[in-house]
Amino acid sequence: MSEPVDVQSIVQQAIDEYMRQDTVRREPAYKTELQEERRRREQLEKRVNELIEENKRSRAMADEAERSSHIRAELQRLGVNKIDLAYKAVQDGIVRTQDGRIVARGETGDTAVSDYLMSFVQENPEFLPSRIAGGTGMMGAHKAGPQPPPPGVDLDRISPTMSKEELDRVRQEILRVVSSQTHGGV
Repeated sequence: MSEPVDVQSIVQQAIDEYMRQDTVRREPAYKTELQEERRRREQLEKRVNELIEENKRSRAMADEAERSSHIRAELQRLGVNKIDLAYKAVQDGIVRTQDGRIVARGETGDTAVSDYLMSFVQENPEFLPSRIAGGTGMMGAHKAGPQPPPPGVDLDRISPTMSKEELDRVRQEILRVVSSQTHGGV
């Protein structure tokens, strides 16, 4: 006779075999999913690093633009005619400190930009407008200084509450002065 069949062990072996085959079948999918997640994570990390670098470059450009505009504004305030040329001459000596201030670095240490530029302009007056109104070839009539406005036009009295006739008279006087300046005193 044959041995008694142990149904429970056969069922257990079938379940174990099924679980083993199912694990073998699912394992590549898990590995693929893990690899895909790793690839996405690496892409995101790379993109974050790119954004950080782009942010650093943008901040550096913004800082440089602010520094440049600060220097140019100060040169303009000091009355410099050739702002671009003067800027090129002083730009290397003016830097931004760690705390965000813009200072001039020199032999004496850090100084305020306005003081540095003022001393630069005093040492280099060629950047300022010429002080002589005339020169060689100028006609005698043009060497005279600006003529005062005719009586009746007081710049301190110009206001929005002026009558229409007074505003028209002031406009006409302004047009006369501007046209005489642009047409060489004609």
